[in-house]
Amino acid sequence: MKLLIVDDEVEICDFLKSFFEERNYEVKTASSGQAALTAAEQFKPNVVLLDIKMPGMDGIQVLGTLKKKFPRMKVIMVTALETRDKIEECLRLGADNYITKPLSLEYLENDVREKIEALTSSGAS
Repeated sequence: MKLLIVDDEVEICDFLKSFFEERNYEVKTASSGQAALTAAEQFKPNVVLLDIKMPGMDGIQVLGTLKKKFPRMKVIMVTALETRDKIEECLRLGADNYITKPLSLEYLENDVREKIEALTSSGAS
C-alpha cells in the first residue's frame, strides 16, 4: 500500500506520513507540484493525498497531469478552501474525493483504505 502525500506545509506532510506509516503504509511526501509529479513517476503510489493550494503548480494542475499519466491512481484532494467551483473542477478532472481541513484522521484513513480496496478488487497492484 503506497501513499504519496503532497502539501506545501511540511509539518502536515510529516504528521500524515507518521500517521500512515504507523498503519503499515509505505509513504512518500512532496512539498510542491513538480516534486509530486516526480515522486508519482518514481514511487507509483496507489493513492495520492493532494493539497490544492500550493505555490507554483497548484494541486488542480497536478491532478490533471496525474490522471492523464496514471488514470487508475486514486487522488484525494485536500484543502482548507471549500468552494463549489473548485470541488466541481477537481471531480471533473478525475479526483476520487475531496476532503477539507482540518482533517478527520479517522475519515481520511477510512477513505484511503477504501480507495486501495477498490484498486485491489479491480485487479490493480
